[in-house]
Parts: sequence; C-alpha cells; structure tokens
Amino acid sequence: MTTSRKRFTAPQRLLHWLMAICILSMLFIGVGMVSTVSTKYLTLVQIHKPLGIAILILVLIRLTLRIIYGAPKLPADLPEPLRLAAVSSQYIFYLLMIGMPLIGWAMLSAAEYPVVLFGSVHLPSIVPVSPGLHTLLWRAHHYLAFAFFGVILAHIAGILFHKLVRNDGIFETMAPVITREQHELIDRVE
Repeated sequence: MTTSRKRFTAPQRLLHWLMAICILSMLFIGVGMVSTVSTKYLTLVQIHKPLGIAILILVLIRLTLRIIYGAPKLPADLPEPLRLAAVSSQYIFYLLMIGMPLIGWAMLSAAEYPVVLFGSVHLPSIVPVSPGLHTLLWRAHHYLAFAFFGVILAHIAGILFHKLVRNDGIFETMAPVITREQHELIDRVE
C-alpha cells in the first residue's frame, strides 16, 4: 500500500534504523560464531539467540505498521525496472527478516538446543528433534546469511544511487532527520 505521505512515519523510521543496527550486528556476530573455537563462541551464541528473536518481534511490529500506514509513493518518473527492484527488494527483506530467525529457531529445536531469551526463559521447540533436519536448517541459515549480506549491500548501493545520482527524494523518505532543503527536494520531486 502506498500513501500520499512524503515520508515514512516516525515509528517506521525508528524501527528501520533500530533493525538495521540489530541485523548488521547479528550478521557480524554470526560470522564471529562460525569463525571461532575460543571461549568467545559461547558468548556470541548467548547474544545471537535472543537478538534473533528480538529481530523477529521487531519485524512483525514493523510489518504491522507497514500494513497500517503504508509507504510513500515512489517518484512518478522512476523507470519500471527500478520500480520493480524497489518493490521486490522490500519483499525479499521481509522474507529474510522473518525467515532467518524462524530458521535459526527451528535449527536449534531440531538439535534439541534451548533457545534461551534470558535467565530461565526458554522458547518452546518448533520442530521435532532430527539430526538431518538440523543439518538442512543449518545450511539454509548459513547460506541465507550470505544472501542477506548481498541484499543489504544492494540496498545500500540503491540508496546511494537514489541520493547521489537521481537525487529523487527516496533517501529522505526513511532518513532519521531531514533538513529544510531535503523537505523542499521531496516536495519538488512529487
């Protein structure tokens, strides 16, 4: 759903930037987890599990806000391939933001590892114990993390293209704070 608003709502922008920090942290923690055998591994795992569930909760809130408030319209002169890329990338992001934590949770469930949120608060298993399923889910989680890195890099490249080449106001729709000149740019583009 698109709206005539020129920017995402403040809660949508806050969630976007909070989740960007969480997701980048999560991806780098994941890289650290698979590349170490030191005692730091357990610390990284203890951060990775609850952060994954926090991301899942945040993305569900974000998706709800997106359904309720929609998104600003894309510029009218945006070429169709770029329009398609913008729309499809949003679907890919939501699939990854929801799928990665669920796959991680299922992977741990299949190995009968607890998902500890904090203290003695554990999440229930969501799949039966199965070494074969655990291996399959581990591989999916592992390779989707690389795909997630790729999607993030493409997203950053797209935003830089819109800001530095097209200067079409798309960056400003999600910018945390914008200047008077940027407000004028958004008004002029539409």
